[in-house]
Amino acid sequence: MRALTYQGRRSVSVETVPDPAITAPTDAIIRVTSAAICGSDLHLYELFGPFLDRGDVLGHETMGVVEAVGSEVTRVAVGDRVVIPFTIACGECFMCRNGLQSQCETTQVKEHGSGASLYGYTKLYGQVPGGQAEFLQVRLADANCIVVGRDLPDESYLYLSDILPTAWQGVEYAEVPDGGSITVLGLGPVGQLAARIAKHRGLEVFAVDPVPERRALAERHGIRALDLSDDVVAELRDATGGRGPDGVVDAVGMEAHGSPIAAAAQTAVGVLPDAIARPAMEHAGIDRLAALHTALELVRRGGVVSLSGVYAGEADIMPMKSMFDKQVSLRMGQCNVARWIPTLLPLVEDSTDPLGVLDLATHRVPLAEAPAMYETFQKKEDGCIKVVLKPSA
Repeated sequence: MRALTYQGRRSVSVETVPDPAITAPTDAIIRVTSAAICGSDLHLYELFGPFLDRGDVLGHETMGVVEAVGSEVTRVAVGDRVVIPFTIACGECFMCRNGLQSQCETTQVKEHGSGASLYGYTKLYGQVPGGQAEFLQVRLADANCIVVGRDLPDESYLYLSDILPTAWQGVEYAEVPDGGSITVLGLGPVGQLAARIAKHRGLEVFAVDPVPERRALAERHGIRALDLSDDVVAELRDATGGRGPDGVVDAVGMEAHGSPIAAAAQTAVGVLPDAIARPAMEHAGIDRLAALHTALELVRRGGVVSLSGVYAGEADIMPMKSMFDKQVSLRMGQCNVARWIPTLLPLVEDSTDPLGVLDLATHRVPLAEAPAMYETFQKKEDGCIKVVLKPSA
Protein backbone atom coordinates (compact mmCIF):
# COMPACT_ATOMS: atom_id res chain seq x y z
CA MET A 1 0.00 0.00 0.00
CA ARG A 2 0.97 3.67 -0.20
CA ALA A 3 1.58 5.50 3.06
CA LEU A 4 3.03 8.75 4.37
CA THR A 5 6.35 7.95 6.06
CA TYR A 6 8.83 9.79 8.25
CA GLN A 7 12.23 10.28 6.59
CA GLY A 8 13.96 12.84 8.80
CA ARG A 9 13.52 16.27 10.31
CA ARG A 10 11.12 18.23 8.11
CA SER A 11 11.13 15.36 5.63
CA VAL A 12 8.22 13.02 4.95
CA SER A 13 7.39 11.06 1.80
CA VAL A 14 4.73 8.77 0.39
CA GLU A 15 6.20 5.30 -0.08
CA THR A 16 5.06 1.77 -0.83
CA VAL A 17 5.02 -0.24 2.40
CA PRO A 18 3.66 -3.70 3.28
CA ASP A 19 -0.11 -3.97 3.61
CA PRO A 20 -1.23 -4.30 7.23
CA ALA A 21 -2.47 -7.70 8.35
CA ILE A 22 -4.55 -9.12 11.16
CA THR A 23 -2.00 -10.30 13.71
CA ALA A 24 -4.30 -10.73 16.72
CA PRO A 25 -7.86 -12.06 16.83
CA THR A 26 -9.05 -8.69 18.16
CA ASP A 27 -7.71 -6.74 15.14
CA ALA A 28 -9.54 -5.23 12.19
CA ILE A 29 -8.28 -3.82 8.90
CA ILE A 30 -9.89 -0.70 7.46
CA ARG A 31 -9.61 0.86 4.03
CA VAL A 32 -8.91 4.50 4.80
CA THR A 33 -11.32 6.92 3.12
CA SER A 34 -10.11 10.07 4.89
CA ALA A 35 -7.20 11.00 7.12
CA ALA A 36 -6.11 14.38 8.41
CA ILE A 37 -2.90 16.14 9.32
CA CYS A 38 -3.01 17.18 12.97
CA GLY A 39 -1.12 20.02 14.59
CA SER A 40 0.61 17.45 16.77
CA ASP A 41 1.88 15.72 13.61
CA LEU A 42 3.96 18.85 13.12
CA HIS A 43 5.78 18.11 16.39
CA LEU A 44 6.94 14.86 14.79
CA TYR A 45 7.91 16.71 11.63
CA GLU A 46 9.99 19.22 13.60
CA LEU A 47 11.05 17.89 17.01
CA PHE A 48 10.56 14.20 17.73
CA GLY A 49 12.95 12.66 15.23
CA PRO A 50 15.02 10.97 17.98
CA PHE A 51 11.98 8.83 18.80
CA LEU A 52 11.10 7.96 15.20
CA ASP A 53 12.66 5.61 12.68
CA ARG A 54 12.96 6.31 8.99
CA GLY A 55 9.95 4.71 7.32
CA ASP A 56 7.54 4.99 10.27
CA VAL A 57 3.97 5.51 9.01
CA LEU A 58 2.45 8.68 10.45
CA GLY A 59 -1.07 9.87 11.11
CA HIS A 60 -3.65 9.47 13.85
CA GLU A 61 -6.85 11.08 12.53
CA THR A 62 -8.40 8.34 10.44
CA MET A 63 -11.70 6.89 9.25
CA GLY A 64 -12.69 4.33 6.67
CA VAL A 65 -14.53 1.10 5.92
CA VAL A 66 -13.86 -2.23 7.62
CA GLU A 67 -12.27 -4.71 5.21
CA ALA A 68 -11.51 -7.64 7.55
CA VAL A 69 -11.92 -8.58 11.21
CA GLY A 70 -10.24 -11.04 13.54
CA SER A 71 -11.98 -14.08 14.95
CA GLU A 72 -12.74 -12.45 18.32
CA VAL A 73 -14.21 -9.21 16.95
CA THR A 74 -17.97 -9.15 17.63
CA ARG A 75 -19.13 -5.54 17.63
CA VAL A 76 -17.66 -4.50 14.27
CA ALA A 77 -18.40 -6.13 10.91
CA VAL A 78 -16.93 -6.03 7.43
CA GLY A 79 -18.47 -3.11 5.56
CA ASP A 80 -19.01 -0.91 8.63
CA ARG A 81 -18.03 2.73 8.25
CA VAL A 82 -15.87 3.64 11.24
CA VAL A 83 -13.85 6.41 12.86
CA ILE A 84 -10.70 5.39 14.75
CA PRO A 85 -9.78 7.20 17.99
CA PHE A 86 -6.12 8.15 18.09
CA THR A 87 -5.76 6.62 21.56
CA ILE A 88 -5.73 2.81 21.62
CA ALA A 89 -7.71 1.64 24.64
CA CYS A 90 -9.12 -1.69 25.82
CA GLY A 91 -12.37 -0.31 27.21
CA GLU A 92 -12.25 -2.71 30.17
CA CYS A 93 -9.40 -1.78 32.55
CA PHE A 94 -9.72 0.48 35.62
CA MET A 95 -8.68 3.57 33.67
CA CYS A 96 -11.04 2.92 30.75
CA ARG A 97 -13.98 2.22 33.07
CA ASN A 98 -13.31 5.59 34.71
CA GLY A 99 -13.27 7.55 31.47
CA LEU A 100 -9.49 7.83 31.25
CA GLN A 101 -8.94 5.90 28.03
CA SER A 102 -5.74 7.83 27.30
CA GLN A 103 -4.27 6.11 30.38
CA CYS A 104 -5.41 2.59 29.40
CA GLU A 105 -3.57 0.05 31.52
CA THR A 106 -3.65 -2.55 28.75
CA THR A 107 -1.88 -0.43 26.13
CA GLN A 108 0.33 1.78 28.31
CA VAL A 109 3.88 2.07 26.99
CA LYS A 110 5.53 1.08 30.25
CA GLU A 111 9.03 1.08 28.75
CA HIS A 112 8.83 4.88 28.54
CA GLY A 113 6.46 5.49 31.44
CA SER A 114 3.84 6.74 28.96
CA GLY A 115 0.08 6.40 28.78
CA ALA A 116 -1.97 4.57 26.18
CA SER A 117 -0.46 3.70 22.82
CA LEU A 118 -1.24 6.12 19.99
CA TYR A 119 -1.40 5.65 16.24
CA GLY A 120 1.52 7.08 14.29
CA TYR A 121 3.20 8.71 17.26
CA THR A 122 6.78 7.71 18.15
CA LYS A 123 8.45 5.12 20.35
CA LEU A 124 7.20 7.02 23.41
CA TYR A 125 3.67 5.93 22.51
CA GLY A 126 4.23 2.48 21.08
CA GLN A 127 5.48 3.25 17.54
CA VAL A 128 2.17 1.94 16.13
CA PRO A 129 1.81 2.46 12.34
CA GLY A 130 -0.49 5.36 11.60
CA GLY A 131 -3.41 6.08 9.34
CA GLN A 132 -2.12 8.48 6.69
CA ALA A 133 -2.17 5.46 4.42
CA GLU A 134 -4.43 3.39 2.22
CA PHE A 135 -5.10 0.84 4.97
CA LEU A 136 -4.82 0.71 8.77
CA GLN A 137 -4.57 -2.17 11.22
CA VAL A 138 -6.90 -1.31 14.12
CA ARG A 139 -5.91 -2.82 17.45
CA LEU A 140 -8.62 -4.00 19.90
CA ALA A 141 -11.19 -3.23 17.23
CA ASP A 142 -14.33 -3.68 19.32
CA ALA A 143 -13.20 -0.93 21.67
CA ASN A 144 -11.54 1.27 19.04
CA CYS A 145 -13.94 1.49 16.10
CA ILE A 146 -16.67 4.11 16.29
CA VAL A 147 -19.35 2.89 13.89
CA VAL A 148 -21.04 5.81 12.13
CA GLY A 149 -23.78 6.32 9.58
CA ARG A 150 -23.49 6.25 5.81
CA ASP A 151 -25.44 9.33 4.73
CA LEU A 152 -23.16 12.18 5.84
CA PRO A 153 -19.78 13.11 4.33
CA ASP A 154 -16.53 11.95 5.94
CA GLU A 155 -15.83 15.42 7.32
CA SER A 156 -18.95 15.22 9.47
CA TYR A 157 -17.29 12.38 11.36
CA LEU A 158 -13.51 12.49 10.77
CA TYR A 159 -12.68 14.90 13.58
CA LEU A 160 -14.19 12.52 16.15
CA SER A 161 -10.86 10.69 15.86
CA ASP A 162 -9.01 13.40 17.79
CA ILE A 163 -9.48 17.13 17.46
CA LEU A 164 -13.20 17.42 18.22
CA PRO A 165 -13.13 15.40 21.47
CA THR A 166 -9.79 17.06 22.32
CA ALA A 167 -11.43 20.47 21.96
CA TRP A 168 -14.48 19.34 23.95
CA GLN A 169 -12.27 18.00 26.75
CA GLY A 170 -10.29 21.25 26.72
CA VAL A 171 -13.44 23.29 27.33
CA GLU A 172 -14.79 20.78 29.85
CA TYR A 173 -11.53 20.82 31.81
CA ALA A 174 -11.60 24.64 31.96
CA GLU A 175 -14.57 24.31 34.36
CA VAL A 176 -16.15 27.61 33.35
CA PRO A 177 -19.41 28.32 35.21
CA ASP A 178 -22.61 28.73 33.22
CA GLY A 179 -22.57 32.05 31.40
CA GLY A 180 -18.92 32.61 32.29
CA SER A 181 -16.03 33.66 30.07
CA ILE A 182 -13.31 31.69 28.37
CA THR A 183 -10.31 32.56 26.23
CA VAL A 184 -8.81 30.17 23.71
CA LEU A 185 -5.14 30.71 22.90
CA GLY A 186 -4.33 29.50 19.39
CA LEU A 187 -6.77 29.11 16.51
CA GLY A 188 -5.42 26.04 14.82
CA PRO A 189 -7.91 23.19 14.35
CA VAL A 190 -8.32 22.37 18.06
CA GLY A 191 -8.56 26.03 19.01
CA GLN A 192 -11.16 26.70 16.32
CA LEU A 193 -13.32 23.86 17.58
CA ALA A 194 -12.79 24.72 21.25
CA ALA A 195 -13.99 28.27 20.62
CA ARG A 196 -17.07 27.02 18.76
CA ILE A 197 -17.84 24.47 21.47
CA ALA A 198 -17.58 27.14 24.16
CA LYS A 199 -19.95 29.39 22.23
CA HIS A 200 -22.35 26.46 21.67
CA ARG A 201 -22.35 25.99 25.47
CA GLY A 202 -23.37 29.60 26.03
CA LEU A 203 -20.07 31.00 27.25
CA GLU A 204 -18.57 34.40 26.48
CA VAL A 205 -15.72 33.47 24.15
CA PHE A 206 -12.52 35.26 23.19
CA ALA A 207 -9.68 33.84 21.13
CA VAL A 208 -6.12 34.92 20.37
CA ASP A 209 -3.99 34.10 17.34
CA PRO A 210 -1.38 36.04 15.31
CA VAL A 211 -2.55 34.67 11.93
CA PRO A 212 -5.25 36.81 10.22
CA GLU A 213 -6.82 33.90 8.31
CA ARG A 214 -7.30 31.95 11.53
CA ARG A 215 -8.90 34.92 13.25
CA ALA A 216 -11.20 35.43 10.26
CA LEU A 217 -12.39 31.82 10.38
CA ALA A 218 -13.18 32.12 14.09
CA GLU A 219 -15.01 35.39 13.56
CA ARG A 220 -17.17 33.70 10.93
CA HIS A 221 -18.52 31.60 13.80
CA GLY A 222 -19.21 34.56 16.08
CA ILE A 223 -15.98 34.39 18.07
CA ARG A 224 -14.28 37.62 19.15
CA ALA A 225 -10.74 37.01 17.90
CA LEU A 226 -7.76 39.17 18.89
CA ASP A 227 -4.28 39.46 17.47
CA LEU A 228 -1.37 38.36 19.64
CA SER A 229 0.03 41.66 20.88
CA ASP A 230 1.89 43.03 23.87
CA ASP A 231 -1.32 44.37 25.40
CA VAL A 232 -3.64 41.43 24.70
CA VAL A 233 -3.71 40.40 28.38
CA ALA A 234 -4.75 43.91 29.43
CA GLU A 235 -7.35 44.03 26.66
CA LEU A 236 -8.89 40.74 27.74
CA ARG A 237 -8.92 41.76 31.39
CA ASP A 238 -10.74 44.93 30.44
CA ALA A 239 -13.28 42.85 28.53
CA THR A 240 -13.89 40.60 31.54
CA GLY A 241 -14.54 43.12 34.31
CA GLY A 242 -10.88 43.61 35.11
CA ARG A 243 -10.47 40.06 36.45
CA GLY A 244 -9.56 38.01 33.40
CA PRO A 245 -11.56 35.10 31.97
CA ASP A 246 -12.87 32.31 34.20
CA GLY A 247 -10.99 29.75 32.14
CA VAL A 248 -8.28 29.66 29.48
CA VAL A 249 -7.69 26.88 26.96
CA ASP A 250 -4.10 26.71 25.72
CA ALA A 251 -4.48 25.14 22.29
CA VAL A 252 -0.91 26.02 21.24
CA GLY A 253 1.53 23.84 23.14
CA MET A 254 5.25 23.31 23.02
CA GLU A 255 6.07 25.25 19.83
CA ALA A 256 4.53 28.59 20.81
CA HIS A 257 5.77 31.80 19.25
CA GLY A 258 7.82 34.08 21.46
CA SER A 259 10.17 31.64 23.24
CA PRO A 260 13.54 32.17 21.52
CA ILE A 261 15.76 30.46 24.11
CA ALA A 262 13.61 27.34 24.25
CA ALA A 263 13.32 27.34 20.47
CA ALA A 264 17.10 27.37 20.17
CA ALA A 265 17.37 24.51 22.68
CA GLN A 266 14.80 22.45 20.78
CA THR A 267 16.68 23.01 17.54
CA ALA A 268 19.99 22.05 19.14
CA VAL A 269 18.59 18.78 20.51
CA GLY A 270 17.06 18.04 17.12
CA VAL A 271 20.45 17.86 15.43
CA LEU A 272 22.11 15.62 18.03
CA PRO A 273 22.56 11.89 17.32
CA ASP A 274 19.46 10.01 18.40
CA ALA A 275 21.24 8.09 21.17
CA ILE A 276 22.16 11.41 22.82
CA ALA A 277 19.02 13.34 21.90
CA ARG A 278 16.57 10.80 23.36
CA PRO A 279 17.74 11.03 27.00
CA ALA A 280 18.20 14.79 26.63
CA MET A 281 14.58 15.18 25.57
CA GLU A 282 13.23 12.73 28.15
CA HIS A 283 15.07 14.18 31.14
CA ALA A 284 16.12 17.75 30.32
CA GLY A 285 13.83 18.81 27.48
CA ILE A 286 12.18 22.21 27.61
CA ASP A 287 9.14 23.59 25.84
CA ARG A 288 8.42 26.97 24.34
CA LEU A 289 6.14 28.17 27.12
CA ALA A 290 4.99 31.58 25.88
CA ALA A 291 1.38 30.45 25.42
CA LEU A 292 1.20 28.70 28.78
CA HIS A 293 2.71 31.65 30.62
CA THR A 294 0.23 33.96 28.88
CA ALA A 295 -2.63 31.68 29.96
CA LEU A 296 -1.44 31.70 33.58
CA GLU A 297 -1.12 35.48 33.57
CA LEU A 298 -4.48 35.98 31.89
CA VAL A 299 -6.81 33.68 33.83
CA ARG A 300 -8.68 35.25 36.73
CA ARG A 301 -7.76 34.44 40.31
CA GLY A 302 -9.21 31.07 41.23
CA GLY A 303 -9.66 30.19 37.56
CA VAL A 304 -8.60 27.17 35.54
CA VAL A 305 -6.06 26.82 32.74
CA SER A 306 -6.79 23.83 30.50
CA LEU A 307 -4.00 22.50 28.30
CA SER A 308 -5.02 20.96 24.99
CA GLY A 309 -1.77 21.80 23.22
CA VAL A 310 0.92 19.13 23.57
CA TYR A 311 3.81 19.67 26.00
CA ALA A 312 6.75 17.31 26.37
CA GLY A 313 9.45 19.03 28.44
CA GLU A 314 10.73 17.66 31.73
CA ALA A 315 12.70 20.76 32.77
CA ASP A 316 10.15 23.50 32.10
CA ILE A 317 10.26 26.56 34.34
CA MET A 318 6.86 27.42 35.79
CA PRO A 319 5.90 30.65 37.61
CA MET A 320 4.98 28.81 40.80
CA LYS A 321 4.84 31.91 43.03
CA SER A 322 2.24 33.57 40.83
CA MET A 323 0.29 30.34 40.28
CA PHE A 324 0.08 29.75 44.03
CA ASP A 325 -0.83 33.36 44.77
CA LYS A 326 -3.58 33.40 42.14
CA GLN A 327 -4.89 29.97 43.23
CA VAL A 328 -4.80 28.79 39.63
CA SER A 329 -5.79 25.22 38.74
CA LEU A 330 -4.26 23.32 35.83
CA ARG A 331 -5.93 20.48 33.94
CA MET A 332 -4.33 18.66 31.04
CA GLY A 333 -3.67 15.41 29.25
CA GLN A 334 -4.19 13.39 26.10
CA CYS A 335 -7.83 13.24 25.15
CA ASN A 336 -10.02 10.42 26.44
CA VAL A 337 -11.78 10.13 23.09
CA ALA A 338 -14.32 7.41 23.90
CA ARG A 339 -15.51 9.32 26.96
CA TRP A 340 -16.89 12.16 24.84
CA ILE A 341 -18.27 10.27 21.81
CA PRO A 342 -21.83 9.78 23.20
CA THR A 343 -22.09 13.56 23.60
CA LEU A 344 -20.43 14.51 20.32
CA LEU A 345 -21.91 12.01 17.89
CA PRO A 346 -25.42 13.55 17.98
CA LEU A 347 -23.90 17.01 17.45
CA VAL A 348 -21.97 16.04 14.32
CA GLU A 349 -25.06 14.27 12.97
CA ASP A 350 -27.27 17.32 13.62
CA SER A 351 -28.29 18.75 10.23
CA THR A 352 -27.62 22.30 11.49
CA ASP A 353 -23.93 21.43 12.11
CA PRO A 354 -23.86 23.34 15.42
CA LEU A 355 -20.09 22.96 15.88
CA GLY A 356 -19.23 23.85 12.29
CA VAL A 357 -17.30 20.68 11.53
CA LEU A 358 -18.01 21.12 7.83
CA ASP A 359 -16.37 24.56 7.94
CA LEU A 360 -12.88 23.70 9.12
CA ALA A 361 -10.87 21.98 6.37
CA THR A 362 -9.08 24.45 4.13
CA HIS A 363 -7.21 21.91 2.01
CA ARG A 364 -8.44 18.55 0.67
CA VAL A 365 -5.76 16.69 -1.28
CA PRO A 366 -4.75 13.19 -2.40
CA LEU A 367 -2.34 11.29 -0.17
CA ALA A 368 0.42 11.91 -2.74
CA GLU A 369 0.35 15.62 -1.87
CA ALA A 370 0.78 15.06 1.87
CA PRO A 371 4.51 15.96 2.00
CA ALA A 372 3.88 19.38 0.47
CA MET A 373 0.94 19.96 2.80
CA TYR A 374 3.04 19.20 5.90
CA GLU A 375 5.33 22.06 4.89
CA THR A 376 2.46 24.39 4.04
CA PHE A 377 0.69 23.63 7.32
CA GLN A 378 3.83 24.12 9.40
CA LYS A 379 4.60 27.46 7.75
CA LYS A 380 0.94 28.58 8.04
CA GLU A 381 0.98 29.43 4.35
CA ASP A 382 -1.86 29.57 1.83
CA GLY A 383 -4.42 30.09 4.62
CA CYS A 384 -3.83 26.51 5.76
CA ILE A 385 -5.77 25.60 8.90
CA LYS A 386 -6.81 21.98 8.41
CA VAL A 387 -5.70 19.41 5.82
CA VAL A 388 -7.78 16.36 4.88
CA LEU A 389 -6.06 13.60 2.92
CA LYS A 390 -7.87 11.27 0.51
CA PRO A 391 -5.81 8.06 0.11
CA SER A 392 -8.07 6.71 -2.65
CA ALA A 393 -8.03 9.92 -4.72
